[in-house]
Amino acid sequence: MLNSKLFKDDKLLLACAERDPAHITLGAHGDHVSKIHTALLILDGVSVSAAELKAKQYGESTAEAILHYKVKRKIINTAYQTAPDNIVGKMTVKSLDEEVAKVESDRPTPFNPSRHQFT
Repeated sequence: MLNSKLFKDDKLLLACAERDPAHITLGAHGDHVSKIHTALLILDGVSVSAAELKAKQYGESTAEAILHYKVKRKIINTAYQTAPDNIVGKMTVKSLDEEVAKVESDRPTPFNPSRHQFT
């Protein structure tokens, strides 16, 4: 289950969190990739190439940003890896989701005058 507002209703990101064959790799494109772009910008201030943003594509700059994200956080599946890779799999999507959810919860709630009584 994904909890961030950014990821929680996305079927492809949810599938990625649950099944190995649903990993997100070079060449993928769509709204789910755009959400990964947004998460990278929010969490690490990383922006991918304008062409990849426009196309909602998991291209070379997205792969580089994901690799940097994983290296920084030491996300490695030690069952079969000795170093991080540049794909979004179960561990990566869950990490992105948890961090984005934390950022979302840390943001102050916007002031809504209808919730307050003034005397």
